Amino acid sequence: MLKKLLAPFLVFIGVAAITAAIAVPTWLVPKLEVVPLDLDITTVSQSVPMGITSDNNLPARVFDRCSVSEDKARVFDAHVTQQRRTVVVDPSNADQATVQSGQTVRIDRIDDNGTTVDQTTAPIGATRSCNDGLLSSNVDLLSVDRKTSAPNGKLNRLYLSAGPDGQPIQENEGNFIDVPRKGYQYKFPFDTKKQEYPYFDANTRRDLPAKFVGETKINGLTAYEFVSEVPEIDQVLLATPNGQPALGTSLEKPASWWGIQGIPANEQVVMHRFASATRHVWVEPETGTALKGLEVQHQYFKSPGAEDPDLAAPLREFRMDAFHATVAWNDTTIDKQSDKAQGYVDQLRWGGVIVPIILGVVGAIALIAGVVLLLRRREDTPAT
Repeated sequence: MLKKLLAPFLVFIGVAAITAAIAVPTWLVPKLEVVPLDLDITTVSQSVPMGITSDNNLPARVFDRCSVSEDKARVFDAHVTQQRRTVVVDPSNADQATVQSGQTVRIDRIDDNGTTVDQTTAPIGATRSCNDGLLSSNVDLLSVDRKTSAPNGKLNRLYLSAGPDGQPIQENEGNFIDVPRKGYQYKFPFDTKKQEYPYFDANTRRDLPAKFVGETKINGLTAYEFVSEVPEIDQVLLATPNGQPALGTSLEKPASWWGIQGIPANEQVVMHRFASATRHVWVEPETGTALKGLEVQHQYFKSPGAEDPDLAAPLREFRMDAFHATVAWNDTTIDKQSDKAQGYVDQLRWGGVIVPIILGVVGAIALIAGVVLLLRRREDTPAT
């Protein structure tokens, strides 16, 4: 009895396995090609030597906020760390992921008259002094389509300040603005192409083109490099929750405080803080995972009327750094992102290639074996 059932069973198994081999990529891969709901990524970028200063240990330039209350503006050499933690929070479901991304920029150490001084950061809830190590912070809440990784327009909330841990300051619920966008930020689409993509810049709150510029290898993975140029913007013009320019984006001080020569020392001069940047991101194309990042950030004070040819030359030509640094992901971050990307790539290859091949081979063997047994049984059956 068992021998009679073996051949049909093998044929059934063979047909089922071959059918599954065809169906699995169609069914499983789309299930894998979604933004994971357990997403939890921490990236750490540090200022790196790029000729901005002469000291490689202090490669950034930062405006000294304490000098606002002193006789003269001061800019010091510094080392800075930019940290971003990105997690998925509610509301999230099968179609949507809400991404919370908290970013802090901290001053680690500065040059104080030839002496390197470590900076400290006050704990959450404590009063911050002008020399606090926390330079800036924000928290972004963004809802994205899980299949496309693109913003879906349902939640676009940007908190303009946060605690040192990168979390929103909950007691100040009015400390945010809505910033609609279409550009990618924390992840590129699955099956990323060698083309231009819209990319959102949180500092200037604009969608800007990220252009494909080349292909390389990072930790054995293929990486597409994209570059996004952030054109100069007057930060006074950026929206805030109270409708007023953000603190420190506009300063009115005597010419002597600015160090401007050629006009009366006591003449009051208004300068605005402008910003521009160049952003590089290296993306693993199968999964859209960012493997590496580098940003050239430049913020500086200049006259809002600098384009007016009638403005006095000393004012028109004046520039003073507020923040100037090239920050790049550290090796630990690159390794962790490479491991995550490799894991995602392996899942897609198992679901889209390896499992179907195994099922196809097993199915073919079972089907052939079943057919052979059926043919032999026919041959062994006596003619009537």
